[in-house]
Amino acid sequence: MTKQDLQIRTRDGVAGAGLFRSANASSTKAGVILYQDAFGPRPALDSMAERLANEGYAVLVPDLFYRNAPYGPFDAKTAFVEEKSKAALMALVSGTTQDMTISDSGALIDALASEGVTGPVGTVGYCMGGGRALNAAATYPDRIRAAASFHGGNLASDAADSPHRKAASIKARVYVGTSGIDRSFPPEQSARLAEALRVAEVDHVIENYAGMAHGWCVPDHSVFNAAGAERHWKRLTTLFAETLI
Repeated sequence: MTKQDLQIRTRDGVAGAGLFRSANASSTKAGVILYQDAFGPRPALDSMAERLANEGYAVLVPDLFYRNAPYGPFDAKTAFVEEKSKAALMALVSGTTQDMTISDSGALIDALASEGVTGPVGTVGYCMGGGRALNAAATYPDRIRAAASFHGGNLASDAADSPHRKAASIKARVYVGTSGIDRSFPPEQSARLAEALRVAEVDHVIENYAGMAHGWCVPDHSVFNAAGAERHWKRLTTLFAETLI
């Protein structure tokens, strides 16, 4: 496994990112952009990127919080429990808008291409990254063929930048894995997203992971669930195997 540290120029500055590839891959044409959860890039996300890279993809993990660097690091198990770190996290999340990440995503796709990854692209996001994975698919439909969200919040909210509002622009296959109970994505939002994707004739699946809590996929999270995480890996790798060809 190789990790290459990149500095990607965006409209607003320079974003750090890690690019992961299998050392055995002589030429990787398909790429994946992994959009972080609220705790930012860290070893736990690196390990997830490595697992995807071992499936034969070039996996890019960008720092979406680069506009406010330096920050953290944060402990995913305690960051929302301690008031100081919670306030810092909420400022980072609220200060990094969907529009910012949509703009950044064009630069991320270009960065993959400049590294020789010129084939189809998939996106996957966790927590705050879930909506960004879907919005990227809507904004760059000619490059992104698959988009996945796991425990993504506010995917069909009343906000103007809610991903469900751009469903008509999505050409990618979409998979949404939801926590059993998640205040950031309640049943009424799930129904609204499903209807928007259906009307737009987007090939999609929305699956409820009953018994899983928000954050169950990420190994350093306090609610990590190994069985649920393996189920998520099966769905995600199948999605990419069937679309990034």
